[in-house]
Amino acid sequence: MADDGHTEPRILIDDRQSSPLPLAGLERLAAETLLAEGLAASELSLSFVTEDEIAGLHERYLHEAGPTDVLSFPLDEDDVDEHGVRVLGDVVIAPSVAARNNPRDRDAELRLLVVHGILHLLGHDHDEDEERAAMWAKQERYAGVEVP
Repeated sequence: MADDGHTEPRILIDDRQSSPLPLAGLERLAAETLLAEGLAASELSLSFVTEDEIAGLHERYLHEAGPTDVLSFPLDEDDVDEHGVRVLGDVVIAPSVAARNNPRDRDAELRLLVVHGILHLLGHDHDEDEERAAMWAKQERYAGVEVP
């Protein structure tokens, strides 16, 4: 538990795009994912952005052109605020790209991307088959969405 008594993760939401989103549910999912990972005393930001904004971030930080669905920007593992809360970093999601990924159920895709981004903040990766299998299993369990 953090010094200030927090037993729930803090999720800071910033919606910078125009599509209506189930923000309360996505915030709850983010908190539940962090709790399942043993991180009650933690904080992250979850931003929903336009394709133009995520394309700019994609180019600037990964040197890849075009929009992507989710980007994660982890902070150093030792970043703890004055209350003992571990500040994890930022997850940035483009809902319009999520809608193209899964036109039948954009909200399911958003749930998957929230969990995917958080797992990246926590150091999970999917470059190797074994890593991918472990990450996909967690995504499916936390998001309730099967990963293709």
